[in-house]
Amino acid sequence: MSGRQKLEAQLTENNIVKEDLALLDGSNVVFKLLGLVLVKQELGEALATVGKRLDYITAGTKCCESQLRDLEQQRE
Repeated sequence: MSGRQKLEAQLTENNIVKEDLALLDGSNVVFKLLGLVLVKQELGEALATVGKRLDYITAGTKCCESQLRDLEQQRE
């Protein structure tokens, strides 16, 4: 359950980032945090990264839900 809650929190956070990035245009500068350094990143690349991250988190959530259903069935 805690893993699922963590994934849901990450999903919410990444959806907010995606919405914020959608408000930007080509003239805005986007930075990515790598360790302790901010690195300039293209807007398209940032959008693609967030999209992939959302796909990964969604797949992880589905996996957790499947595991929870299996555990419920075993418990019954």
